[in-house]
Order: sequence, then C-alpha cells, then structure tokens
Amino acid sequence: MKATVERATLLKCLGHIQSVVERRNTIPILSNVLIEARGDGLRLMATDLDLQVVETIPAAIDVQGATTVSAHTLFDIVRKLPEGTQVELAVSGERMSVVAGRSRFSLATLKRDDFPVIAETDLPVRFTLSAGELKLLIDSIRFAISTEETRYYLNGIHIHATSGPAPKLRGVATDGHRLARVELDLPAGAADMPGVIVPRKCVNEVRKLLDEMAADAPVEVSLSPAKIRFRFSADSTLTSKLIDGTFPDYNRVIPTANDKLLKIDAKALAEGVDRVAAIATTEKTRAVKLALGRDRVTLSVTSPENGTASEDLPADYAASDIEVGFNYRYLLDILGQVNGDQVDMHLADASAPTLIREGDEAKALYVLMPMRV
Repeated sequence: MKATVERATLLKCLGHIQSVVERRNTIPILSNVLIEARGDGLRLMATDLDLQVVETIPAAIDVQGATTVSAHTLFDIVRKLPEGTQVELAVSGERMSVVAGRSRFSLATLKRDDFPVIAETDLPVRFTLSAGELKLLIDSIRFAISTEETRYYLNGIHIHATSGPAPKLRGVATDGHRLARVELDLPAGAADMPGVIVPRKCVNEVRKLLDEMAADAPVEVSLSPAKIRFRFSADSTLTSKLIDGTFPDYNRVIPTANDKLLKIDAKALAEGVDRVAAIATTEKTRAVKLALGRDRVTLSVTSPENGTASEDLPADYAASDIEVGFNYRYLLDILGQVNGDQVDMHLADASAPTLIREGDEAKALYVLMPMRV
C-alpha cells in the first residue's frame, strides 16, 4: 500500500475515527484504525465492537492495499505535522512509514484480516432527518442519560414513533432522578420503526459529527431491532449496536394533574440558582429550596459547613404557598435547554414530580423529582 494525502484532510478524518477507539484495550487490534487504499481514495475504519465509524477521503493512490495501525499514535503524529504538508503512507512488511516534509515515522502494524467489522448489511427501516433536527433531538435530552451501569437499559436514549392522528418521532432519556422527552414530526419511513435504545457513546459520537454539518444537511438513519446506522454523507457512516433491553414505561412518571403553575424568567431563575448554590460544596447540600408565594419565589441553600444563601425573584404565581427542593445541578441542566425567555413549572406538592417546559406547545418537556430540604 502506498498513498499520499493532504494533512488537513487526514487529520479531520482521524479526529472522527480515533475518538471511537478506547485508550486501553485488552484486544490489541481494537486500538488500531483500518486504512484501505482504493481507487477512490483512503477508507478509514475504527470500531470498539459495539460502534463502528467509516470515512473515505480523497488521496493519491500509488499502490492499493490495506493495513491497521495505532489510531491514537497516527492521530498524534498527523496533528503535530506542519500545516499544508502532504503525508505519504506506505506499507512494507509489518511496518507502515509516515513521511511528511523532513519528518519520518515507522509504525508497527497488525494484519488487516484480523480487524473486526460490524456487518454492513441493509437495515429494514430507513428515514431522513436534517442535521438540525437530529441536533435538537440529542441536545434536548442527552444530559438525562443514566451513567449507572447496573441499569444498562437507561444508558442511552429511547427513540420510537408515536401513534395517533399526529404521530411523532419521540426521544426520551432518564436516570431515575429526571426525565427528558422531545418530539419531532415523524419523518417518512419511520412509522414502522421498532422502539430502540441508542447507547450513550453512539449518541455522543453522532453529536460530534453533526457539529460540522449545515443545519439543513440530510442525515439518513436506518435501523433494525439490533443496530442503527447514521449516514452523514456518501463518505461518512457510523454504525452502532443498540442496547438490548426494555425501556421503562416513562409515561407513568409524567404528571398530568399538577395544579400549581409557576411562570418565571428562565435566565433569571438559572442565574439565581447558580448564585445561591455557590455555598453547596457537598453531595448533601446540593438541594436548592424554592419557596413559592404570590408572584415571587425565594431560592435558598443551607450548608452546615458554609452557612446559608437566599435570593428573591419575581414570578407569575397565584396558587397556594409551597416549598419544594431540587438538586440544583439537575435543575440547571434542564434550564440550560430553555431557549425562550420564560419557563413553566407545574407543581403539586413537595414530594411529587414537577413538570417543566417552555409553554404547552414546546417540543420538549422535563420531569424533575424533588429532594428533601
């Protein structure tokens, strides 16, 4: 194999590829990137056995062939090469040489035939979302994905199609303390999709790739009950296994009868919570108390080590007085998703889940469990 490629092109591709590769691997081949020199350019692939990224970049191919080499090592080398240089990759025996200007490297390789590949067969359900829609779906809910490995079925986002007169594509994430749900118009071809759980790592890798796309650029999504594939362009594809589990019936925890409505400036509330939380330095002091009275909210935090903090905020509230506590970080996470000026909080009492959204027509809604204060 022998090929020459522009450094910037190779660096951008390796940036996408190497983030899939775990730093520590008990299987050596999984630390490597597969590089194939074909007539149309260089095809690079990386996998962790659950997730696979494939990209093709333009290159001058002198000798076709394929090999695998350490993904992180090659990325670090290319990252440190001078801008504007041409990078020559050549394989001889069990070594791959990397030559750029006056720099020369010789890297160990492993056989291409030992590299595992997630089967790239067609998946039965296929639909298209714009990059902007997919960003909205991910950004609105991924903060609520659980990191508790024992509840593996919560370690991703649940995507499914709703039924009824106005069917939607719905994404849901929860960690048991908060729940986030977002709805998009159901794209053509998605009506018969199975409900799936997309793993957290896949969600994060997809989100990185979306940053480089225009909002109206199409992303083809295809899936089966076991796999999901995102095609960002003819030259860039990400395939992932899905979480094999059953997502809980989240509708049971979304309150429908909370009769106390608080309307408040979202930015002012977030800034106020952030200020009073400055004294909350331990796990036990993460609770911020909201004392709701007529057209006002008093925020307060009590820390045995540091003292107390409070702040009064104007609000639109006409129901009976109530005090409720929340984990301030969870509340800030939700408020960080609010794009409008105002947020609505539907409450029942100090022990019931609270519903938070930007008005009744908002695409996203959030449920937050209270804390004792």
